[in-house]
This record gives sequence, C-alpha cells and structure tokens, in this order.
Amino acid sequence: MQKQDLFGKCPYATVQKLLSGKWSIYILYLLSEQTLRFNEILRKMPEKMTHTTLSRQLKLLEKEGLIIRREYNQVPPKVEYELSEIGKNFIPVLNALKIWGEEYIVFHNLK
Repeated sequence: MQKQDLFGKCPYATVQKLLSGKWSIYILYLLSEQTLRFNEILRKMPEKMTHTTLSRQLKLLEKEGLIIRREYNQVPPKVEYELSEIGKNFIPVLNALKIWGEEYIVFHNLK
C-alpha cells in the first residue's frame, strides 16, 4: 500500500508540514509582535543560530506564504519581515499555544 500525501487535504497534516521547521512557531510569535529585520530576529532567538539556519527558515515561511519579506533598495541593504494576512490569522493559534504551554509548564513543575 502506498502512503498518501495529505498536504493540502488534511488540515493537521498541512499545518504539521507548514510548521515543520524547528523554529517556525517561535519566529511567527516574534513577528506577531512587530515587523523585524533579519539581525533583530537572530538576536531574539532563544538559542544561538547561524545566519544560514535562520535564512533557510525564513525562506521556507515566505515560500509557504506565512511571512512577507520586504527588501528596500538602499545602502546598506535593508530587509524586513512581517506576517502575511494568512500569517496574521495564525495569531489566535499562537495565543492558544501560549496558554496551553503555560498550563503544561505549571503541570510539569508540580509533578
């Protein structure tokens, strides 16, 4: 039996694939608060990350339509990232994940 690609058919499989990058959710969280430049995102990451890793993650989120990359024609070059409309629609999900994460932390620390 051949496995079926559920991307674009099953909402859970679609979200799983869209957010498969290790830092996808955290980057979306950062951009839900404000538009940021590349180095600002890099500095706000909770773990040390290479330029290449962050660049790869941002390109994936842009390709999937969750963020917008704005490049300004100036010297030095200026690039900003912000949530797209569909990315902004994810903010209530981020808020729900925050609440659940806080509950999990309390539960886990009480064990």
